[in-house]
Amino acid sequence: MAEFFLDASIPMYASGREHPYKRPCVWIMTEITEGRLEVAIDTEIVQEILYRYGALQQWAMGAMLASNLLDIVPVVYPIQLKEARRAIQLFQQYGPQGVTARDVIHVAGMQNNGLTQILSTDAHFDLVKEVKRLDPKALLTKKGKNKSH
Repeated sequence: MAEFFLDASIPMYASGREHPYKRPCVWIMTEITEGRLEVAIDTEIVQEILYRYGALQQWAMGAMLASNLLDIVPVVYPIQLKEARRAIQLFQQYGPQGVTARDVIHVAGMQNNGLTQILSTDAHFDLVKEVKRLDPKALLTKKGKNKSH
């Protein structure tokens, strides 16, 4: 069973141009690819990637990134009625604080599948008490400190 939920921000930063999050996100994607990190996504992650790259008119890149993600992440949770109803509740609670509709859908899917930790660059997940966000930069820094001991 997957231990973490993988937010779309991780593969997108990993495949994008230079950015402070690029190296940490490449590291996370490498850990997943090499089987050292087990993650899950939901169907909305695929939609989010396709939507973003479609908006940039980079359809081939979006399709390739989504396809590659599905190749390395074998656990893809569906979003069904139970998740949709929970997302509405979460949206009422966290929407006014700036948490987006797509992100409360992710949280609902996580909750209904027993996940409490999300790998994400998006700090607004810190507002959601039901989940713990793990920041890629902080994880890579921590790994570096542990490695030197």
